[in-house]
Amino acid sequence: MNPIDLPPLHRAAVLVLLGALALGGAAGCSPAAESAPRSAQARESPPTGTPTATSTATDVGWVQLMTPMNQQAVKLLTLAAERAAEPRVRDFAVRLRTGQEAELVSLRALLTRMGLPGTDVHAGHDMPGMVTVRDLEAARAAEGPAFDRLVLAQIRDHLRQSAQVSRSEITSGGRADARELAAALVTARETSLAELERLPGAVRALG
Repeated sequence: MNPIDLPPLHRAAVLVLLGALALGGAAGCSPAAESAPRSAQARESPPTGTPTATSTATDVGWVQLMTPMNQQAVKLLTLAAERAAEPRVRDFAVRLRTGQEAELVSLRALLTRMGLPGTDVHAGHDMPGMVTVRDLEAARAAEGPAFDRLVLAQIRDHLRQSAQVSRSEITSGGRADARELAAALVTARETSLAELERLPGAVRALG
């Protein structure tokens, strides 16, 4: 069975394998991870006039994780852009949100080229680096410097974890377009992390 044809639970298991490569065995959203050979390929139907591409299990797992990770981060960054007590934190949130939204355009285009659905196959899952519903509720309940600290900690986790997973795609992915996008994401996250750690309140929030 090709990776793209796997049911959601098995696709999640593929993602656990990808996460284990990047996060040193961090828990994923599936209770048990099934190994998916890196050589497994899923053929897509490319647009007329373009060469046929192949997608490995790593490609599928990466793009299906990165898309909701960015979507959820944008929600938290939207709150930060409106409510952060420190103006420099608000400015950072605005700029980072713009970058994450631009990445989402590229990620969704990649999903389309790979023949994958645009639905979030990880909805409700508590993944490392994923801004959860509980995280958003906690942010809405916080105010002032406490809100800023919460946002800085959550966004740092998102940036770090998504960079690690993207490095696994660069190393193990099969599609050139996916690897190129992953490399761009890693560069953007390294830049954002360096800026985040210089923001007011970062030392106290991040330890």
